[in-house]
Amino acid sequence: MTLATLTPIPVPEPPRGWAGRARWALADAWTITLRAFAHWARKLDELLIGLLFPVMMVLIMGYLFGGQMKVPGGGNYREFIMPGMFAMTMVFGVEATFAAIANDTAKGVTDRFRAMPMAPSAVVAGRCVADMINSLVSLVVMVGCGLLIGWKWHEGAGKAVVAFGLLLLLRFSLLWMGAYLGLVAKGPESIMAVQILVWPISFLSSALIAPSTMPGWLGVIAEWNPMSATATATRDLFGNPGLTSTGSWAGDHSLLLAVLWPLVIIAVFLPLSVRRYRNLAR
Repeated sequence: MTLATLTPIPVPEPPRGWAGRARWALADAWTITLRAFAHWARKLDELLIGLLFPVMMVLIMGYLFGGQMKVPGGGNYREFIMPGMFAMTMVFGVEATFAAIANDTAKGVTDRFRAMPMAPSAVVAGRCVADMINSLVSLVVMVGCGLLIGWKWHEGAGKAVVAFGLLLLLRFSLLWMGAYLGLVAKGPESIMAVQILVWPISFLSSALIAPSTMPGWLGVIAEWNPMSATATATRDLFGNPGLTSTGSWAGDHSLLLAVLWPLVIIAVFLPLSVRRYRNLAR
């Protein structure tokens, strides 16, 4: 058989209509999600380390340094830090999203996906779905850790559900930031640059200490940190100690900011991620 007699394999055309395209995009995104699950199944040790690292942070901050920490308005320091640690756990996941997408891009996997008849948004959306499921598992582990060391919510199940929703909303928004940074990175080794940004931003917040204890200008930056808004709002919803009014607009409207900040981040980085993915081969 000669090359001239070979019959080319027909490439399926994208479905017509918004409903068909939506089903197409969801199916492709779920396929990418299952791919991420398969990778995690082969690297269970890395997955377990990622789940246990925040627990170790809670034990270090709660028991090693907790005796020297004063909670604004009084109260148990371990109860004070748990909402902050929940928020920090959501932020730390940016590194995993970045590394996974940057690694696929550097190895040419993303280019192979582009050559397939699949929805342009499926690669980043599928990765984000997988990471959101992983984030939910991380949050469950952290809640279990908190309950074991004496943390609990005091304002009823309804407010607790809202608090957990705010935490996952923050995580969802930062996933798109991680996806975009992973697509523009030169390679997975650039994760060091992301860590240099994530760690100071995480600690420059109200997660572990009150901004009122910081120098004036630094406290203002900490109060306007998106993670501070989520940590303070969830602290309020859980009824945990540390809720003293600072007199600042950001501190007194943390619940509003805990919703607005993630929406702004999503509005910026979601379209940037999809556009960057489409333009990779150009």
